[in-house]
Amino acid sequence: MLWDIPYIVEILTPKRRGHEPLQEDGERFTRGYRHALEAGCGVSIPDNPLGNPRFTALETFEHLGLKADPERTLLNLNTFHDKNELDRLLDRAAEQGLRYLLGVRGDGSPDLPKLQPSDLGVDAKMVTSIELLTYINERYGGMFCTGAAFNQYKPESFEFRKLDRKRAAGARFIVTQPVMGRDRRVEWLIEGGAPVIVEAWMWPKIELFLKSVKAEVRVDLDGFDPVRNLIELHRAYPECSVYLSMLNLSGDWKALLPRLEGGYNDKVLLQ
Repeated sequence: MLWDIPYIVEILTPKRRGHEPLQEDGERFTRGYRHALEAGCGVSIPDNPLGNPRFTALETFEHLGLKADPERTLLNLNTFHDKNELDRLLDRAAEQGLRYLLGVRGDGSPDLPKLQPSDLGVDAKMVTSIELLTYINERYGGMFCTGAAFNQYKPESFEFRKLDRKRAAGARFIVTQPVMGRDRRVEWLIEGGAPVIVEAWMWPKIELFLKSVKAEVRVDLDGFDPVRNLIELHRAYPECSVYLSMLNLSGDWKALLPRLEGGYNDKVLLQ
């Protein structure tokens, strides 16, 4: 299962500046994707992160001649698609045997279309990840294993109630927002029983993280050490796979990630 893999590396597709990815962006994606698989990691591919138009994962694989690994690829899908595009994406994912989908509401942008409730035949003010997950699981009947995001920085009662609805809509695993050390809300989430993938922010500069979670977080802006935080997450949540965002895709991962085969001495650092 995807959540049994030690690390899931987030890799961005090329920005949409024309009909095909620029060569440099395409080469960067190819190196990162192959590096992750060769290291024994999974790969998560966001869908237009921060509302910036990018090529979809399937378009990128096709342009670059890459074959996706169905067991280790997490395809993100948000609500900023029109209905025809959404169905094409899902049909192509099914045809290629991709199994894992993370359904999220996503970040809006004037440059992106947006699903409307009438598109999915639902009585709602807007389409959220709940309606998206319901649609995917009803239409494709278990063909995909769908997951949902959990924002531990939002009010607890609100987020846990919403999570109950996501699970009722078919979410079988959960991915958190970046976690800073031990967090009681993540512990409660794990106690709920569904597989939990905890996210680790792997870039020393964390201003973008603070912007993305849109919440006040107690963290040392000047002294944040992503590797030290990763070690803390391994200690706090030893049973959880870790989602790595903002990881240097060309770096020496064995010097950063203790759970990789041949990595640094995790027996000492994780005690």
